[in-house]
Amino acid sequence: MQNLSTAFNNFPQLTTENLILRETTLADAPAVFQIFADDKVTKYHDLETATSLEQIQLLIERRMERFKNQQGIRWGIARKEDNVIIGSCGYGIKNRFQAEIGYELARGYWRKGLMTEALKAIINWGFHQLDLNRIEAFVMLENTASIKLLENLKFVEEGLLREYGFWKGQFHDLKIFSLLKRDYSNPV
Repeated sequence: MQNLSTAFNNFPQLTTENLILRETTLADAPAVFQIFADDKVTKYHDLETATSLEQIQLLIERRMERFKNQQGIRWGIARKEDNVIIGSCGYGIKNRFQAEIGYELARGYWRKGLMTEALKAIINWGFHQLDLNRIEAFVMLENTASIKLLENLKFVEEGLLREYGFWKGQFHDLKIFSLLKRDYSNPV
């Protein structure tokens, strides 16, 4: 178990059966652009669909800065066979023992179990390396795939947050889910 400051000394690389979870760099911008340029990927995301590589470069730089400032960590999800980024997942740090999980995956990799594989690895890391007590997720009501994913990972739905989010010019009702360390059994 590390404390927050030592966990953020060097970007941790995690590996799973099929994936490498690693730091995303500016060299990955073309692959990340392909993900965020897809309206179906960004449909439930608080980011607009990307229209330029510059937008993605700023996103990557923002994520790098958040890690440096110990505000969050976002792993690039890469295929083991070629190390190409196909999505991302990570945490926004809320306080010493609590973080919000987020993720997205290129459409060609949906429903193959890859996000479940990636999230199991970062949940394990969050509870054991960051010593988190609570991991939260906020999901738009219509995002049934994400809701099912969280339920399969044993997150508990806690309720409805009416007009909690505002992006893409409108308010959004969100469901809040949580996973507590005491309820977690290491599935990795």
